[in-house]
Order: sequence, then structure tokens, then C-alpha cells
Amino acid sequence: MPTSTSANTSASVGLKRRLKLLLLLVVLFMSWAIYTLIVQQSHASDRSTQLNHARTKLSETEQKNQALKQEIARLNDDEYIGQIARQQGMTLPGEQSIQLKPKAP
Repeated sequence: MPTSTSANTSASVGLKRRLKLLLLLVVLFMSWAIYTLIVQQSHASDRSTQLNHARTKLSETEQKNQALKQEIARLNDDEYIGQIARQQGMTLPGEQSIQLKPKAP
């Protein structure tokens, strides 16, 4: 009978070792999984910030594009071209330009 008791104790010791090894492997795997999750969350946050920045830039560019299209449409109008020419000191034939001098204080 002493051999069966020693076999039970050695089997029990072997079982405890295997359980400890399995627990160690599970802890290591869970640590790796948590680390990977944190890194992925960080990357996702960075990408989200970049996406918001790109959307803002796109919106600004679209507004500029719309303003330039309006300016092009206005440049096809003869009245607007005449207004710009007058602001630069040009006149139509037969017109006289009037220039006001600022008053001295």
C-alpha cells in the first residue's frame, strides 16, 4: 500500500504543477490580449482624430471652392467687371473719375 499512496501524492503534485503551468499560460495570454486591446484603442483614437481633422479640412476646402465658383460666376457679369475696373481707377470713355482727398486733421 505504500506504493499506491506515493503514486497518489506524486500524481497530485504533477496535477498541481500542470494546473499552475496552465494558469500561468492563461495569465500570460490575457496580459497579451489586454495589451493588444489597449494598443488598438490607441490607434483607433489616433485615426479618429485624423479623420475629424481631414473632414474639417475638406469642409473648409469645399467652402473655398464654392466661394471661388461664385466669384467666377460674378466675373462673367459685365457690371461686376466695371465695378472692379472703377475701383482700380479705370473709366469708360467719356466718364470722368472723381477722387476725394482725405481731410487733414
